[in-house]
Amino acid sequence: MIYLERINRIFEVGDQQVRALADVNLSIAKGEYLAIMGPSGSGKSTLLNILGLLDQPSSGKYQLDGQETTEMNDEQLARIRGGKIGFVFQFFHLIGRLSAAENIELPLILAEEAPAERKQKVQEILHKVGLEDRAHHRPDQLSGGQRQRVAIARATITRPNVLLADEPTGNLDSTSGNEVIELLEELNDSGLTVLVVTHDPTVGDRARRKIKMVDGAIVVDPMEPGNENS
Repeated sequence: MIYLERINRIFEVGDQQVRALADVNLSIAKGEYLAIMGPSGSGKSTLLNILGLLDQPSSGKYQLDGQETTEMNDEQLARIRGGKIGFVFQFFHLIGRLSAAENIELPLILAEEAPAERKQKVQEILHKVGLEDRAHHRPDQLSGGQRQRVAIARATITRPNVLLADEPTGNLDSTSGNEVIELLEELNDSGLTVLVVTHDPTVGDRARRKIKMVDGAIVVDPMEPGNENS
């Protein structure tokens, strides 16, 4: 499903070059549950941005569902991003003036789905994430865990192929964080490919596959020969 070959990402900082990713090779099969771990500045978020087509590598190849993405224009990337990739962030990124149901409905409005179909899908996913009784509450009327569940519902209502979660429990207490991870696990069990960036070993250890990054490179990956025990 996902195939990266010798991905590099170099940023210009003043008159210097900073290599955020260094010859990253990574293959991810459909339905995997993978945690990307490493210290601050290791390249985790940069890798996630490239996987999510929010950024382009300086060099290398990235294939998503057999499509080479590195030569695509912005319109092509946006179309694939909107149809195949869901995003969950540490800070939720919900729209404050909208209710939980309205936040969840937004991607369907952008996809120009009929109102009746939108309402049905929103009700179904509210039930799935356990927020039927909070459908009409605004984000400031929800707990952190509830807001993250709204964000996950919004990210998955279009039925993407892959869900990318950047520190999804970073702003939550342990109980709420555990509920969010259990929800991600349920989604993975249903067939969704899930990638989680985290610094929390408790979260990372629950993934079926765990890779570690240091200085922009993958140094531990049980699926790649030579990186099993680094």
